[in-house]
Amino acid sequence: MEAAHKNMHEKENCLDGLTLPKDFKWFKPGLGFTCKAKDIGLESFVECLEMDSCPFSIPFGYTHYCKCPARVHEAKEF
Repeated sequence: MEAAHKNMHEKENCLDGLTLPKDFKWFKPGLGFTCKAKDIGLESFVECLEMDSCPFSIPFGYTHYCKCPARVHEAKEF
């Protein structure tokens, strides 16, 4: 239980300084990001597996990439 609490605290620290849009549906306090993303080895981006009109989603070819710094960090670290 203690490890889970520490993990959630670290995830919430990823958001320091990041302003999410009002009613941003992919982040819930206490839960973290609820969207799915996959680390694909790029330093500043992860593959967005949601693609549902997220302001951080960038279409490229046949996929979308996430440019949200906190989400990218979370996908790479956790």
